[in-house]
Amino acid sequence: MSVSTISPQQLFELRQSGQPVELIDVRTPVEYREVHVEFARNVPLDQFDVRKVTEQKASQNDPLYLICKSGGRGRQACEKLQNAGYSNVMNVEGGTQAWDQAGLPVVRGKKAVSLERQVRIAAGTLVVLGTALGAFVSPYWLGLSAFVGAGLVFAGVTDTCGMAMILARMPWNQVTGASCSAK
Repeated sequence: MSVSTISPQQLFELRQSGQPVELIDVRTPVEYREVHVEFARNVPLDQFDVRKVTEQKASQNDPLYLICKSGGRGRQACEKLQNAGYSNVMNVEGGTQAWDQAGLPVVRGKKAVSLERQVRIAAGTLVVLGTALGAFVSPYWLGLSAFVGAGLVFAGVTDTCGMAMILARMPWNQVTGASCSAK
């Protein structure tokens, strides 16, 4: 499926020209809290409901722009919308990283360990643990390392990471207090 893209600079210029710009940030609330485009609204991908997102649009004819950290989750959200029959969607090329690197305005908040780093830490820990238990306790524990390896292969092939989805729901990855949605 082909997903249309727009550069951060083009989107910024559209917004500056007075065009209506609806930007949905599909990262986790913690990632959003750390840094986000000032006019983005946070709707995490794991909670992304096409009907709710499109209901909240000012006009159904206006395009809907999606952004994430680097482009992958934004593309997935665009595909969800396209599969539901909504074609006027665009993914921001390079995501929030590219927006920030272009020197465009962002809101900065509390720093956090990225979800990607958390996955690498958890996967590495499980592989080391499975290998150590397999060597010193029972060879059956090697299955843990194999399971994690298979999960990483699956994540690479499908661009969907089960471990990231689980980690995103952990308490340390939740934002308490104020709502994470903006404007």
